Amino acid sequence: MDRMELEKRVEELNQLLHEYGHAYYSLDKPLVPDAVYDQLMQELLAIEAENPDLIYPDSPSQRVGGEILTGFGKVVHEFPMLSLSNAFSEVDLREFDKRVQAATGHQVTYICELKIDGLAISLKYVDGRFVQGSTRGDGTVGEDITANLKTIRTIPLRLNEPVSIEVRGEAYMPKKSFVHLNATRDEAGEEPFANPRNAAAGSLRQLDPKIAASRNLAIFVYGIGGDGSAYGQDSHSDSLDALDTLGFETNHERKRCASIDEVIDYIGKWVENRSNLEYEIDGIVVKVDNFEDQEQLGFTARNPRWATAFKFPAEEVMTKLLDIELSVGRTGVVTPTAILEPVRVAGSTVGRASLHNEDLIIEKDVRIGDTVVIRKAGDIIPEVVAPLIEQRTGDEQPFHMPDNCPECDSELIRIEGEVALRCVNPQCPAQMKEAIIHFVSRNAMNIEGIGERVVDQLYRADLVHDVSDLYTLTREQLIELERMGEKSVSNLLTAIEASKANSLEKLLFGLGIRHVGEKAATILSEEFGTLSALMEADVERLLTIHEIGDKVADSITTYFSNEDVMEVLQKLESYGVNMTYKGRSRQDVPTDGPFAGKTVVLTGKLSILTRNEAKEKIEALGGKVSGSVSKKTDLVIAGEDAGSKLAKAEELEITVWSEEMLIGALGEE
Repeated sequence: MDRMELEKRVEELNQLLHEYGHAYYSLDKPLVPDAVYDQLMQELLAIEAENPDLIYPDSPSQRVGGEILTGFGKVVHEFPMLSLSNAFSEVDLREFDKRVQAATGHQVTYICELKIDGLAISLKYVDGRFVQGSTRGDGTVGEDITANLKTIRTIPLRLNEPVSIEVRGEAYMPKKSFVHLNATRDEAGEEPFANPRNAAAGSLRQLDPKIAASRNLAIFVYGIGGDGSAYGQDSHSDSLDALDTLGFETNHERKRCASIDEVIDYIGKWVENRSNLEYEIDGIVVKVDNFEDQEQLGFTARNPRWATAFKFPAEEVMTKLLDIELSVGRTGVVTPTAILEPVRVAGSTVGRASLHNEDLIIEKDVRIGDTVVIRKAGDIIPEVVAPLIEQRTGDEQPFHMPDNCPECDSELIRIEGEVALRCVNPQCPAQMKEAIIHFVSRNAMNIEGIGERVVDQLYRADLVHDVSDLYTLTREQLIELERMGEKSVSNLLTAIEASKANSLEKLLFGLGIRHVGEKAATILSEEFGTLSALMEADVERLLTIHEIGDKVADSITTYFSNEDVMEVLQKLESYGVNMTYKGRSRQDVPTDGPFAGKTVVLTGKLSILTRNEAKEKIEALGGKVSGSVSKKTDLVIAGEDAGSKLAKAEELEITVWSEEMLIGALGEE
């Protein structure tokens, strides 16, 4: 392919990927199967890798985050980003309407939009290409966060028309992303974010764009810099329709209202229903729709006279803090929880609320017996906002985190750089229950028949204290447990026995070593081959592995330096649990066999093996399992109801096997 053809192909790929990405992420209407998108992206990445000068700023490949930033430059907004006046009641809304009608001399049409609880941003496009994104700042000067904004997939890097335009929007974190992020931070001993707005703002002000990329942010665009009349629009609602046409994502819950009564009805609807949304809103924005009316109304020094923001009533209530309870998680983090007099807040009855950590309790001076204000942080997690100090009687008791674990009395430690206290005793009962539940899970040792209920029973019966005790269980012990019949016991013992043969990465993940997830467990198993070899590795050796960083290396060496851990591992080995990697090691890649060196795609429903089982067996024989079909695919395994991947394989004339043929090749007939 000569240079001119190469440039033309890059342009074609950019255009197609922008079109398909917009349909998938913004419209939720995929135009092509994932495999087609993946194939095009891989082709683009390959061309860009060989021709770096063809990597354009608006290339879809630039969404993953590039180099670490050294800081944020300043951006002077061409059009000021003004704040809105606030309305807190129906009376305030009707006063606003009276002022509008007095100034215009007639009844106006309003447009109402959900007020997204996020971070206001400005996006600048030149000839249809995204060139700069910035924060609101003080309304006149903001910060340049272009690199971070490129990671938000609902921000188009290229518009459907080659216009030069500045638009305004609200970047936000969906509720699911917020819950996942805080769970991850809790696991790492980091302080959770108080609400999705803070999380979104914190994500966009990271100097490493990869962090922003990992947090699954989104955006709704709500207007054009200046006003839409400069682009041929007569009203705000028309300008939103035009933004949709250009490829932006606007919020379609908006509504044009012919009177203030309709506005009030619309607000009432969302006061009742906002908890059903997948994102947080903190009010409703009410704007005069017609641009001529807006121009006539004008601005004050700080706000447009043609718009106001109705703020929802605060979802905060008062109740009594009866006690503070401590819980110990699988990684040993000790978390304080407020025990409350039950109270209704945000549509549900709450009897417990998060206090996060000791530092927060001290900072807020929360005491047992206090009357406290609670709310649902982001309408998701109940939290204690503050104590009402003026209501104290003198009987309230300050709370101090203990020096020792509430479950096992071992000394608690605070790891440098973390806010959480941890119990590091691997024999801690609370940790061991959680550890066993993790150990037997599907992606770890996959011991079916042991869930949370059974683990509790085993502990109450004093049958297990750590994961190694699972391999000492007998029929006589299990049959005595509630709701455990002969068949259940037999199946459970069979599953326990079968788990002994698992490959090392399953055991390594099941041990629950902090920071060692499934991927890291597999990488370490491939690298070292045996558990004993891994245990002998020091931090320097671990850091020679490209995918292993400081935190993982330190966590591994700390874990294996614990005498109690070594005792558990010795017992596991004595009970016959495999401690060797059975897959393809990095030093020993099979060079023959039906899958050696081949790229395999699994599609459709498999009835004999699970997807994970098939993947593991193929990779153990030297194959690579891919998620998409391309010209580089050697073999497709098609189960029942195989769809687009099978069609693509047939189109490319790739060899297709049934599951029965796979079983035969694996030698498991």
